Amino acid sequence: MKKIIFLVALSLAILSCSKVKKGEFMISGEAKGLPNGKMIYLKTQNEVGLVLSVDSTKVKDGKFELKGKVKEPSMFALYIKDIQQPVPFIMESGAIEIKVDKDSIWKSKISGTESNDSFQEFNDKTNAINKRLVDYQNKNIQKLMEAQQKKDNITIESLKSGYVKIQKEVDEYMNQYPDQNPNSYISLLLVERLFNSQDFEYKKVKKTFENLNEELQNTTKGKAITEKLKAIEKNMKNPAAVEKLKSLKMAPEFSAKSPNGTTISLKESLGKVTIIDFWASWCGPCRKENPNVVALYNQFHSKGLNIIGVSLDDDATKWKDAIAKDKLTWNHVSNLKGFEDPIAIQYEIQQIPTTFILDSKGNIVAKDLRGDELKAKVEELLAL
Repeated sequence: MKKIIFLVALSLAILSCSKVKKGEFMISGEAKGLPNGKMIYLKTQNEVGLVLSVDSTKVKDGKFELKGKVKEPSMFALYIKDIQQPVPFIMESGAIEIKVDKDSIWKSKISGTESNDSFQEFNDKTNAINKRLVDYQNKNIQKLMEAQQKKDNITIESLKSGYVKIQKEVDEYMNQYPDQNPNSYISLLLVERLFNSQDFEYKKVKKTFENLNEELQNTTKGKAITEKLKAIEKNMKNPAAVEKLKSLKMAPEFSAKSPNGTTISLKESLGKVTIIDFWASWCGPCRKENPNVVALYNQFHSKGLNIIGVSLDDDATKWKDAIAKDKLTWNHVSNLKGFEDPIAIQYEIQQIPTTFILDSKGNIVAKDLRGDELKAKVEELLAL
């Protein structure tokens, strides 16, 4: 009798798997607490970073489903109407399961295919370390500000050392992941990320990439990495050219609410030169730097410099008061989620202030410049 039950169960499993043929996907979604008729949108980014809608469906009895064809693995996301933060996942052939947490979208769970099982495990690991990082910063931010006021360098260095120690855990995990997981699509994304690392080593990145399986190397993203490596190798004798090739990466598109409640996007904020400024009202170093940024903006805005501030505040009143007090007259957005802000996660922000400098096409050409270096880079880009 047990054998019969086992065979029936096995037959049902095979029948279930056969619903999704090779080259097709089926997303089975669970959305407890979302009302019937709530829209779910399937979106992805094109090669220049613009978000494109691919399909949509409606929630029914706490569930939803999407089907279609897929040629190769790539990053996609589910967007729920009236909820700003998306649910990222890896689109690939197979049955993908997504359990949406409507109250904390970032806690949503993905599974069902090899890449998405790995992606969930990867997210759980990095989120746990990042939570420790945020907890450490929140716990010690007041101590750091007091130490800076007193010019207590011993305390400052001690607090920074503790932060860096946790931060290194994230970096080490991400750096080791591709070598340990050569069949994972996540490894391909992490190799791409290495091009923007301050510690970029051509031979190391090339070796790591070539260690990935051929299927990953032959994806659209894999072929782009191959071309980038070839271009760098060709220009190895010209360090300036190599740096330029490494840094030319399109800034990911984002949008969020402004202080007055309207939605502002990066795309509509672009100028001839654009600075994305990650900051917060409670961040002492950010507030200290604001007068310099105001002076820069006042000098060059009429010539094409734009700034969009992304605040990691969680208190709307404090955020708005800081903007007014520091006379920050450029565009501002925030999801008021602190370091869990989806834009901060998208840009891998682990400390503030952090700034990205973009050219007229939205390419990231520099990061975290201050003072004379920042002014020189803005002048250089405006002259092009």
